[in-house]
Amino acid sequence: MSEKTRYTDEELQEFKELILAKLEKAQRDYDLLKANVMNNDGNDTADTSPTFKVLEEGASALGKEEAGQLAQRQMKFIQHLQAALVRIENKTYGICRATGKLIPKERLRAVPHATLSIDVKQQNSKK
Repeated sequence: MSEKTRYTDEELQEFKELILAKLEKAQRDYDLLKANVMNNDGNDTADTSPTFKVLEEGASALGKEEAGQLAQRQMKFIQHLQAALVRIENKTYGICRATGKLIPKERLRAVPHATLSIDVKQQNSKK
């Protein structure tokens, strides 16, 4: 029996559903982070007493900076998930970029946007 070169349409559909669920959650998280950065909730230092205003402004600036960095990471994650959906449509999903072999299902379930097998990923991280 020859080695599989790609996942079946049924398997790709299973991964697509997993990715769509993760994408929906990631988008919600991104929207929350973006709202935090833009301060859309209306809570700001204007509704605190003057005594705490200086401390609040410093904490607010730091919190917005952290939320901005998290929002950037979240957007990158969303883009990776969207790229994985394109690979599913092209039927190239789950194929290692380096070896051309199938990435194990367990890895794809844990990291659905993976493009490298765990062995290649570990080799790359040692360099």
